[in-house]
Amino acid sequence: MKIILATLNAKYIHTSLAIRLLKAYSEHEFQDIHLAEYTIKDPVMNIVSDLFQKKPDVIGFSCYIWNIEETVKVIGILKQVMPEVTVVLGGPEVSYEPSYWMQREAGIDFVVNGDGEETFHHLLQELRDDRKFHFVYGAAYRKGGELIVNPPRPKSDLNTLPSPHRFPDDLPDLGKRIVYFETSRGCPFNCQFCLSSIEVGVRYYDIERVKADLLYLIENGAKVIKFLDRTFNINRNYAMEMFQFLIDNHQGCVFQFEITADIMRPEVLDFLAEHAPPGIFRFEIGVQSTNDETNELVKRRQNFTKLSRTVMKIKASGNIDQHLDLIAGLPQEDYATFRKTFNDVFAMEPEELQLGFLKMLRGTGLRAQAAKYNYTYMEHAPYEILSSHVMPFSDIIRLKRLEDVLEKYWNSHRLDHSVKYLIRHVFKSPFDFFQEFGDYWEARGWQKIGHQLEDLFTRLHAFLTDRRTPSMPVITGLMKLDYFLGHKYKPRKIWWDITLDKPEWSHYMKEIAEHPERLSAKLADAGFSERELQKFTVLEVLPFRLEAVLDSISGLRFDPAAVAVAEAADKSSTALAEALPDAGGSTLLIVMYQQDESQRAQYYALPL
Repeated sequence: MKIILATLNAKYIHTSLAIRLLKAYSEHEFQDIHLAEYTIKDPVMNIVSDLFQKKPDVIGFSCYIWNIEETVKVIGILKQVMPEVTVVLGGPEVSYEPSYWMQREAGIDFVVNGDGEETFHHLLQELRDDRKFHFVYGAAYRKGGELIVNPPRPKSDLNTLPSPHRFPDDLPDLGKRIVYFETSRGCPFNCQFCLSSIEVGVRYYDIERVKADLLYLIENGAKVIKFLDRTFNINRNYAMEMFQFLIDNHQGCVFQFEITADIMRPEVLDFLAEHAPPGIFRFEIGVQSTNDETNELVKRRQNFTKLSRTVMKIKASGNIDQHLDLIAGLPQEDYATFRKTFNDVFAMEPEELQLGFLKMLRGTGLRAQAAKYNYTYMEHAPYEILSSHVMPFSDIIRLKRLEDVLEKYWNSHRLDHSVKYLIRHVFKSPFDFFQEFGDYWEARGWQKIGHQLEDLFTRLHAFLTDRRTPSMPVITGLMKLDYFLGHKYKPRKIWWDITLDKPEWSHYMKEIAEHPERLSAKLADAGFSERELQKFTVLEVLPFRLEAVLDSISGLRFDPAAVAVAEAADKSSTALAEALPDAGGSTLLIVMYQQDESQRAQYYALPL
């Protein structure tokens, strides 16, 4: 019996842990078992053709909200060209309503619910032997024209499951793709919008086994390992031991965790601030909403004051990038309260702020209560909401516009200096900047066409100019700095008219060649000639003192006490625009490329 375990990943760089867990558990008895990974962007016929040529007897698909619709299309065609093949579905998208999926797609023969390893293995045995499917707990199947859903199987003892990380076929691509890893299953919380709330309790793998698998992956070239634990830091001792192990053995690998920030102990924060190597750890923190009424309705316990302190302490260390998540559309979260939520969180200026929209996932408590909050949502995955009792569709699409420019202008880190200046000194709040720019973006139809890097700058400049934004010379100068720093090599074209004429440019280049010590001792030691400097140096004169402006947007600015004062004063934002810096004078901006191991552009600012 030939078995194919397949899935459609969101991107090529992703890998599926689920199908590897199934193969690891069953391959001792079913040697002819193989993995097949595709992406949701692959043409359906290409996937069908590839599976057809493998000539399987059984195909198991791992299903999630991002791939279920494409998977169903693949199954529909597969069953026409291979009617004899047995199709098995598993994964969170089908586990909670197996009957729905089997009724919708006649080509689905079985659905495996919950932990899949033991159930799928038992199902394979019955397919091979007696076909007594009523004994397979945790499975749904067809019996004539009837759909049978068997009782659930007890949860697996994780330490009886073989490692899914030791397949030789995975080794050549370890460094090119993200490795997904779990040290536990389950979640201690009960958030009504999340599937993790359905499983009560947390189960752990033995920590020594976890360490052995991680060391194997690291030593074989893994570059990024993403932990799937819903709350990595729920067990302080386990987390601390793992952090120490990864610090000692990282070899340049990057590790990403989901953490709950408001339960992070001070001693853990102190340890990470002192010992975590820069760039090795990334934290994903779900904030979702700062509206207390909303959090209570979705059974989400959260202390935003403690969460903020944790985020800011981590940020102050400079060692760990943080990705904060928000969800628009939760109960009692209207446009105005979400604006406050956004500004509350953006005041911490996380490295990445993810704005998501509520999804009515099958099996969640919130989906069961959809009528209570007058939710309308997409019939098919990803089940994203269209409106609620307090947020009409018109507000949803406004926030979509904000999300678009947030991704382009904050999360991409293309214009860090420029955007920080705008949200600190020009706009009433971060939300107002992204919303107003998002509205402008769509009004000009830019969402319908692509963009080059230069377009990000010219479009922002057009928006700011059209609204008659003050301090445009300063903003434009910062945009020039960001543009230069966004290149690995000296840019061949720029989006503005150069302010320096040729004699001025030559004069400054000669001065730099004759007095490199004014910039740095390292540059002086290099002894470059003027001709050599010209190959990797760009110059621009900025009509203000750059250092004064950069000082005004540097450092940490979140202050919970100030937020409380702003709220008490009934101000509409916790991040009101600050006074403009005194930046009289001008600056010679000097940017050099490919001059050190980091391969990043370096700049110098000389007052003129």
